Amino acid sequence: MKILDRYILKSFITTFATVFIILFFIFILQGVWLFIAELAGKDLGVWLVIKFLLFYSPKMIPLVLPLSILLASIMTFGSFAENYEFAAMKSSGISLGRAMRGLTIFIISLSIVAFVFANNVIPKAEYKFVNLRKNIIQRQPAMAIAAGQFNAIGDDFNIKVNKKDGEKGEQLTGVTIHKRKKGEEYATIIKAERGLLTSSESSNLLQLELFDGYYYEELKTKNIKDEKKMPFAKSTFSKQIMNIDLSMLNKNNMDEEQISQTNSMLNINELNYTLDSLQNSYTKETQSIHDNIVKRTTNTLSREISTSERDLSNLEKEGDTLKKDKNNLLSLLTTSKKQRILDIATNNTTSNITIIKNSKAAQNERMKNINNHWLAFFEKFVIAYACILMFFIGAPLGAIIRKGGIGLPIVFAVIIFIIFHFINTFGKKLAQENGIPPFLGSWMSSFVLTPLAVLLTYRATNDIGMINMDSIIHQIFKPFQKLFKLKSNEE
Repeated sequence: MKILDRYILKSFITTFATVFIILFFIFILQGVWLFIAELAGKDLGVWLVIKFLLFYSPKMIPLVLPLSILLASIMTFGSFAENYEFAAMKSSGISLGRAMRGLTIFIISLSIVAFVFANNVIPKAEYKFVNLRKNIIQRQPAMAIAAGQFNAIGDDFNIKVNKKDGEKGEQLTGVTIHKRKKGEEYATIIKAERGLLTSSESSNLLQLELFDGYYYEELKTKNIKDEKKMPFAKSTFSKQIMNIDLSMLNKNNMDEEQISQTNSMLNINELNYTLDSLQNSYTKETQSIHDNIVKRTTNTLSREISTSERDLSNLEKEGDTLKKDKNNLLSLLTTSKKQRILDIATNNTTSNITIIKNSKAAQNERMKNINNHWLAFFEKFVIAYACILMFFIGAPLGAIIRKGGIGLPIVFAVIIFIIFHFINTFGKKLAQENGIPPFLGSWMSSFVLTPLAVLLTYRATNDIGMINMDSIIHQIFKPFQKLFKLKSNEE
């Protein structure tokens, strides 16, 4: 490796490492802020918090790495141009493309490492991260219940406690439970002086023991006058045991998407296998819905026709004619039978519309799940390409603006990265809802910014600059120049 290549590579790596560490620290702080309610005041221990952040941090790499490459490229090449180092290179016959050659090899190698990291490390870390959060809740279920406020657990009931004691906050004082099933108007209220939470890491059930309390239940009556009196049943107890499914606690303390969607925990081979199964299941379910509707309609009408006043032998004789002329079908039946079949057809149509609507909603959810898996599949390739893309945007841009340091380069880097991230998020959301193919949704931001990278690289290598003001002024005043020349010639 030549001295110049080593110098450029050393300058870039130094800047890149500094920027990466700073940005990575900022994004980790953002993660701490997002999960501060799960970490603060829970007596989890230093090692458990470190594991929590350690498993969370790999998912930040796809955001931090492209931004770090973009910013480091602008700062490095902007500093070279600002300090006239590029001018010295060009005077020695070294072009910008030749100066970028060594770094291009390094960035391609880095993109390969990023792909391997996204395919192997991030899925495992995501799996461990989700399971660690679930284990924390199982070890210390009281962390899901904050004192002094109502805490929603699932869709059925809310719990409020005045005070929590004990090593894990398992001893509760002043327990109030408001239970109301979804879709019902009437509720059950349970109040107890004390409570005790017990759970096991091997069990998905949380046991809540209540002591010295009472409950009352609102009663439903058919008489309107009695309903205005708001009748209820009341009972007291010295001890009562309630079993709570921990999955309801997990649902309220974790993002539902993280629990239900496992696509981010799979590598490419696993995604290929899962996608094949999901798509086969989707196709079979669609065909099953179609067959059931056709079979249901055909069987119903066939039963009515078979019991018509004409015998089956006549129907069989005229079967070929019926197939050719469907208008003759009703002529075989009496008026009452016609009305009966029309009523059945109307009911079948209404029923089929309902079935289709419900089936469509279920199929849309299945398709959304398939799209999420495709997005996770393409995302592993996008992060590798994004590293190369950001380099070929940042390096020529730095050479054009001729500014190093942390001033103007940060402004350009943030603007470009915000555009990249916004288009990427927009494309993924659109692809999830089946608005566009997942491939286009994943690669949309790359497709939009690739022409910018090509344009900047072309202008920088040809010393054109970002904006050619002389050309713009010439194009603006060109019509006026022609007008003045025309007048002067007339005179």
